[in-house]
Formats: sequence, structure tokens, C-alpha cells
Amino acid sequence: MKRWLTAMLSVCLIFLAAVPAYCQRGTVGVDFGQTSDKFGGLTANGGFEGILEGEGIVLKSSDRDHGADVIAGGEVRFPSDTASHAKEFAVFGGVAFHFGKGFSAGFHGQVRRIYLPPTVEGTQTFYRARLSVLELPGFLEYKFGPNRHAFLRADGGAEFNPHFHYSVGNGLPNPNLDHGYMMRGTLGYVFGKWYAKGFYETRYFKFRNNLGNPSGLYNWRDDVVAGGVGLVF
Repeated sequence: MKRWLTAMLSVCLIFLAAVPAYCQRGTVGVDFGQTSDKFGGLTANGGFEGILEGEGIVLKSSDRDHGADVIAGGEVRFPSDTASHAKEFAVFGGVAFHFGKGFSAGFHGQVRRIYLPPTVEGTQTFYRARLSVLELPGFLEYKFGPNRHAFLRADGGAEFNPHFHYSVGNGLPNPNLDHGYMMRGTLGYVFGKWYAKGFYETRYFKFRNNLGNPSGLYNWRDDVVAGGVGLVF
């Protein structure tokens, strides 16, 4: 746990230092809210979760209305109860295309590490692998209102078969992904150098019903409702 926290703090500090130095515009913020994790047929568990996130424009287009920006960023998710909820970190890079003064759309190439919690069934403990996931979510954002300070954003995409890392062997083969997806809706407002936002996110991984996924214990639905504030550089 201490090594994980040290690694996450290092990533965040590097990003915080890089944004003002190399990006022409960026955001760094923190969100807090409620997460609900459900594995297989087990009862869903709710709990508190915090998210530290940042995004910056690495290469900014000279055409603000019709150009494309190269963006990069990352996030850390830290639940209050890691015995029931997954902790995560991710880094990404992508492109944002502008369509007039209000609309933008694009995609991220994202690498995410997910530390799934174990499950206790009776007298047995089922240890899930930590997942390394390649994601390619797309997004659409609309800025509106006075000076276009309000924004509405939708993110979503399919999930791909993860790579599995076992810290404790369970003697089972890796499960095979059947399908998965992520969807997020965000509403926010920029107050000068600050922003506030709220979002709802749902994410689902369904693995095939075989020896690597006993009782569907790898099938995972994660729902997050959160809000937060941050800085605009």
C-alpha cells in the first residue's frame, strides 16, 4: 500500500510540475463522491472515493475554432475502503478537435491499472488479479452560456481484454472478456482560474462464464457519482 501511494504521488507531482512548464492550458482538480462496486451475484458495496486528476494541452493549435490540440493527463482513484473497492491510476494522451467556438470532440489512448479487491465466500478468499487495461474512450464537449464558461461533456467507449497480474496465485486460468464499456456524463462551470463540476460514471466488465471466472466473481460493475473543484492554468 505504501509503495502504491508513493508511486501515485510521484506521478501527480511530475504532472503538476509539467503542466505550467510545457502546456499552454491545463487543469488539475480533485473530486469526491460515492462509488458502488458489484462483483458477480454478490451484493453491491457503496463507499467514499476520491479522485485526483489533471489534463493539459501539450501542443495547442493556432486555430481555436477548427484546429486540433494534443492533450495528455492522468488520474488517481483512492477509495476509503480498498477491501471492497478498486483503487486505480491511469495516464493518457490523445487529440481534441474543435468544431466552431462551442464544440470539441476527440479520443484518448489510455493505460489504466486497476487493483481489484478480494472476495471472501464462506471460509475461502478469492484473490482477483490486478488489471492493466488499454482504453480508447472518445469524448464530446459543448461549452455554452455567458463567455462559454459552462460545459457539458460525454465520454464513453468499449473495454478491451485486460492483462492480468497476480500477487497471490489462485491456480486458475485467466478469465476472458465477453464485453465491457464505460460511460460518463459531466456538467461544470469555469470561474476564472477555478472550475467546479459534477459527473456520473458507469463502467462494466463481463467475463465469459468459464473456469477462470468462477461464479462470475470477475464480472464487475462500478458506478460513481462525484463532484469537485480544480485549477485552470
